Amino acid sequence: MQRPSLTPLGETEMEVLHHVWDLGEASVADVHERILDDRDVAYTTVMTVMKKLADKGYLTYHKEGRSYIYTPDRQPDDVQHSLLHRLMEKVFHGSPTALVQTLVQREELSDEERAELRTLIDALDDEDDGDPNDVDRDA
Repeated sequence: MQRPSLTPLGETEMEVLHHVWDLGEASVADVHERILDDRDVAYTTVMTVMKKLADKGYLTYHKEGRSYIYTPDRQPDDVQHSLLHRLMEKVFHGSPTALVQTLVQREELSDEERAELRTLIDALDDEDDGDPNDVDRDA
């Protein structure tokens, strides 16, 4: 029995999805041209991947002349959150702390990236002000 993948999207699917997000809307030819800048891939492969992304609900399309024009049906932050949540559940037993701890401890973060993380955490703390379950660190 084959185990399900950690993510519902493969590498090429994510690559194609990023190109469509960047372009806003794109034909198969548009995406194929962009991918060719990095690697050799068949036009029919890109066409198949874009069709699969539409079937999975990540893209929608309409016909313009002889071409299909694809647009994102899900926004990047929605897809990122969904994929990250799935990874957190499967790999980190649902613990966001374990996921972030692994990322912070195992990745070489620049001073700027560490400062950005602190700013994000501080902003979350500011949002939680007034929450009776919030623990005051200065107490």
